[in-house]
Amino acid sequence: MTIRHENGDALTAQEVYDIWRIRDQVFAFEQHVEDTDVDGRDLLSVTTHFWLSDDEGPTSYLRVYVADGIRHIGRVCTRKDQRGKGLSGELMAEVARLWGDEDLHLNAQAHLERWYATLGYVRSGEDYDEAGIVHTPMLRSGRR
Repeated sequence: MTIRHENGDALTAQEVYDIWRIRDQVFAFEQHVEDTDVDGRDLLSVTTHFWLSDDEGPTSYLRVYVADGIRHIGRVCTRKDQRGKGLSGELMAEVARLWGDEDLHLNAQAHLERWYATLGYVRSGEDYDEAGIVHTPMLRSGRR
């Protein structure tokens, strides 16, 4: 599978639909997230979407955006039937390849803290509740 990536302002309508569909499946239906997913960042030029796909659509997805000069990773998800294949790890590795010389910030679901640690992320603050799920702020320091 080839990793696709596109800036938010260049996404096609079909790509937007497919991205929101996988996020809806994972976050709304499986995890019962209490907040709305659409937050105004998806279509910005400073947001880059990454995904892998099969004939049924995206199998794994994440987005990277810049806010206040800080690069953030978020919305990391994999379709239920594709989990355990390392797909999210592939996407995270691509992000590190592109921006590994910068600090990368993310808010991990707390139960995934150890997985993100294997990718070089360290806890950068106290746990907190976001959308009804405990999250851990994490940072991967740039390799300058």
